[in-house]
Amino acid sequence: MIRRVLGDRRGATLVEFALIAPVLLLLMMGLFDLCYRSYVQAILTGAVQQAARRGTLEGNSKADTLAKMDAAVVAQMRPVANNLTWESSRKFYRGFASIAPETFDDANHNNRYDPGECFSDINGNKRWDTDPGNDGQGGANDVTVYTMRVTYPRLFPLSGLMGLPPTQELSSSTALKNQPYGSQGVDAPETICD
Repeated sequence: MIRRVLGDRRGATLVEFALIAPVLLLLMMGLFDLCYRSYVQAILTGAVQQAARRGTLEGNSKADTLAKMDAAVVAQMRPVANNLTWESSRKFYRGFASIAPETFDDANHNNRYDPGECFSDINGNKRWDTDPGNDGQGGANDVTVYTMRVTYPRLFPLSGLMGLPPTQELSSSTALKNQPYGSQGVDAPETICD
């Protein structure tokens, strides 16, 4: 009798499936979550690039127009990431080369800015900046960096079992030069030595 029970293989597949199914389901949910994140990132990137291109045209630097462009990006995101929160920012620079920390004379050769070292004040605020951009869309021929950050709930609520937060955060940025719709006064940056 015991030999017959030990040799009986009926139901073994069901037991094996019961052991493997939870792991398989977690892996599939993780894969679907990763694929969905890639899909949402592609939608966000396309929407941000489209809004940034519209922002480079003359007359689109007004606050209400920029708010409408942000709303258009969010409207494109809502079908794929409902219940999202978002934050946008725009910074403008005099050129693509200005999207970097302000240059300085590294007197003590430690590869970082120290008080008292001379620097080129690109944005005219009289202090050294790691990001010399000014908030807003800028004017003719300025380079604008447009960034949109969105946070949305994950596709599967079981992400906590895998140690993941319940929300996803994605961002997309693009840098475009505004149309040359007017003349731009370009002043040489002032060199400041404290």
